[in-house]
Amino acid sequence: MLSQTEENYLKAIYTLGLSNSKSVNTTLIAQKLKTKPSSVTDMIQKLAEKELVNYEKYKGVFLTFNGKKIAIEIVRKHRLWEVFLTNKLHYNWDEVHEIAEQLEHIKSDTLVGRLEAFLEFPKHDPHGDPIPDEHGNIAHHKKIMLSSIEPNRSCIVIGVKDSTSSFLKFLDKANIQLGRTVKVIAKEEFDNSIIIENNNSLISISNQISKNLFVKNI
Repeated sequence: MLSQTEENYLKAIYTLGLSNSKSVNTTLIAQKLKTKPSSVTDMIQKLAEKELVNYEKYKGVFLTFNGKKIAIEIVRKHRLWEVFLTNKLHYNWDEVHEIAEQLEHIKSDTLVGRLEAFLEFPKHDPHGDPIPDEHGNIAHHKKIMLSSIEPNRSCIVIGVKDSTSSFLKFLDKANIQLGRTVKVIAKEEFDNSIIIENNNSLISISNQISKNLFVKNI
């Protein structure tokens, strides 16, 4: 039986590892979990003793088979709870992350299975991230940034890289939603901001925003 803190570390290492093809350094883990590097080192040693991670000083951390299995199970629960909170309890997508952080630690495979069936087996959470199935399989989609789309091309918004409450609230104000078709009208050479057509309206968005939106070409 792992503590919530241990589970949080495994999930953090897993999610950080998705964008780092090799091991994850302890500084990144400390930043993600908002804790001290010394605390990370202590926890990594504990997880290594339980054979959930492998750690080499100055080289970083990566999950063992069992560590990855547990991390994916936590991610699965988190994303299913986010779907439940938005679809059934009508929370906004910027409100669900912290609540799901608590619910993801419930240890009941039966509950998770019934929750998934009740939600009719969703494939993605409210932010566009894929939900692992009961066997830990994940159908990753090819991630294309809105910032890479050329003018006069249309695309569909399928996810967000930044899932912070402030960013999601901005998207709500701009009426940019998952599943929405947008067209890149023009790019500004000076700062890489772009003008998009969204729901028959033209809006300008910064490069920072366009680099945090995942899209797929039409």
